[in-house]
Amino acid sequence: MKNILIISQDASMRDLLVDSLSKHEFSARVVENRQQAAGKIASEAIDLAIVDLSLGREDGLRLVRDFGAKIDLPIIIVSGDNLDEADKVTGLETGARAYITKPFGLPELLTRVRAALRERPERDRNRIFHFDDWRVSAKRRRLRRGTDREVKLTAGEFNLLMAFLKNPGRVLSREQLLVATRVYHQEIYDRSIDVQILRLRRKLGQNTGSTPQYIRTERGAGYVFDRVVNVEELRTRSH
Repeated sequence: MKNILIISQDASMRDLLVDSLSKHEFSARVVENRQQAAGKIASEAIDLAIVDLSLGREDGLRLVRDFGAKIDLPIIIVSGDNLDEADKVTGLETGARAYITKPFGLPELLTRVRAALRERPERDRNRIFHFDDWRVSAKRRRLRRGTDREVKLTAGEFNLLMAFLKNPGRVLSREQLLVATRVYHQEIYDRSIDVQILRLRRKLGQNTGSTPQYIRTERGAGYVFDRVVNVEELRTRSH
């Protein structure tokens, strides 16, 4: 049974979500603020968080930003407000897998929850990807260059990088990258993907003239990872 953490100050919303999720064989936990959420995540195995922006726009987006950058936790944003595009992009690209506006249908919510909970294939978790002097651990979700310190990536940026590493030399459309990063808000996907690629390029040092151009734009088609990628399979211990 998957554990869902509901973060909301709206009692009626909490009751609605708990009732609906429980009827579909999910285990729901409820907290009211960021501090309680951090404590719950530290003490229990949480599979997905639903963040209601009734917390307040700034607090809610900060929570999504902080959790999305630090842990691999799927997040769904729920809001009664029509956020502007910049705020939607901020929430989605820093960890949220979906954005839902109130009022919403419970079937839509359940669809988003199930989609966000899809596990990554175990095979990918046991792989190390190498290109040039870069090393990417799928299991630990870490990016390093040589002996340098770890390069911090948001959840969206890491998923985007993994999509490229598993398809080197292949042109990937924005729609394919949208699916790979698990961003489901179709209205803004073009800008969301472009912003994430811009930030990923910067973290790979691509903006400097002497640095290889890893992510190349194919005008009118999408993007391509223009480097040879070697894959190292880690052995799993048998008991």
